[in-house]
Amino acid sequence: MKKLLWIWILLLWLLPAADSPAGAQEKLPAEWMQFFEYDRAAPLNVERAVLEEEKDLKVYELTYTSPKGGRVNALLVVPAGDGPYAAIIFAHWGLGTYYQYLPEAKLYARVGAVSLLVDYPWEREGDSFRNHSGYVEAENDRDVYAQAVIDIRRGIDLLQAEPHVDATRIAYVGHSIGAQFGGILSAVDDRLSAVVIIGGTPDLAAMLIEMPMFKPLRDAVGEEKMSNYLEVNKCLDAIRYVRHASPTPILFQFGRYEQYFKEDAMQRYANAASEPKLVKWYSTDHEMNEFQALLDRADWLEQRLKIESVKPLLKTAIGQ
Repeated sequence: MKKLLWIWILLLWLLPAADSPAGAQEKLPAEWMQFFEYDRAAPLNVERAVLEEEKDLKVYELTYTSPKGGRVNALLVVPAGDGPYAAIIFAHWGLGTYYQYLPEAKLYARVGAVSLLVDYPWEREGDSFRNHSGYVEAENDRDVYAQAVIDIRRGIDLLQAEPHVDATRIAYVGHSIGAQFGGILSAVDDRLSAVVIIGGTPDLAAMLIEMPMFKPLRDAVGEEKMSNYLEVNKCLDAIRYVRHASPTPILFQFGRYEQYFKEDAMQRYANAASEPKLVKWYSTDHEMNEFQALLDRADWLEQRLKIESVKPLLKTAIGQ
């Protein structure tokens, strides 16, 4: 009986996520949009201070008001000069920090792009801190992850308000949980010129049901609570959004030795996305520390944001 229940749960989650792209899929439920809405006219109340300064760029630590309470922490990397510059939002993996993409953001600053590197609610302190439960408390986790998406959308507002940013050239780069948020953003926010999804999971079932490493969690939580958790949080399944991304282009970057979800799940994710899209695979794991991935990402952003190539800078750095 237990085995049949898990098969039913798996089918419930996988059948709506078929491999055909947008147009042949179910419409995005309007009630899901409510989780990511906020007042764009609300003041950001930005506070900033210089963290680093180099001859051709500045790095600012800043905070801005979250529509869900508290303040968002971020880094803003700005090229020297007046612009207007393209902009990139970087969202790191769930257990990392916004410093993960600071070296890459500096590269883009040197070719004429501003970068905003955001944190998540569970990384903050004091009244701004909101923690996820580790896949136990369904409504709490849904709301915390939805807040992270909203806070990133506020980051787009912030960039559009910057006088040296071209509001029509903003891209998003997200890794792991940041990739999940990127899938959602590709459909719910039409201000992005391009989205990069790095090592992303198509849905929670791809981890919590399909992967053996989560069996202890399944056993501890129990079948009924896990089923409820997945049902409550399906509004966060990125695969359901990417099919509605068009005309926003998406670059998928996956590792063939990914340890958190299976290759066929990642392929299912990419297959479901609308066009235009590009899918790249690398001989690496979830860390995605493959140099070619950096180059491919740079090429993708260069073309869509109309910025200079970072390759000459990389060649200089390695002495070629």
